Amino acid sequence: MVLYVAKWNIHPDKAEAYGEWVRSATQRLLAVPGVVELRAYRPTTGTHQRVATYEFADMDAWAAWISSEEVRQALEEGRPLVTNACMELWGPSPTIPEPIRPGQ
Repeated sequence: MVLYVAKWNIHPDKAEAYGEWVRSATQRLLAVPGVVELRAYRPTTGTHQRVATYEFADMDAWAAWISSEEVRQALEEGRPLVTNACMELWGPSPTIPEPIRPGQ
């Protein structure tokens, strides 16, 4: 599995526009083949920070997804609504390449 991690802060003056964009963008991003799972997080303190993780079967699936015009456009539309955006691509660990679940 490959994990694409996106972190950002919602621009304080653009929270309403961000809410509208994120609903539309999520649908468009998931309509492009390749994403196995999307998860979204925010701090329990309720700040404007956000993290989204997209899981892909492999690097080829991620590369096809990220190079899609629909993905590029959706992400570009969100840029003016956020600050401190950071994207990271994580691959499997050679020491623990598969998930380990308690009790298994």
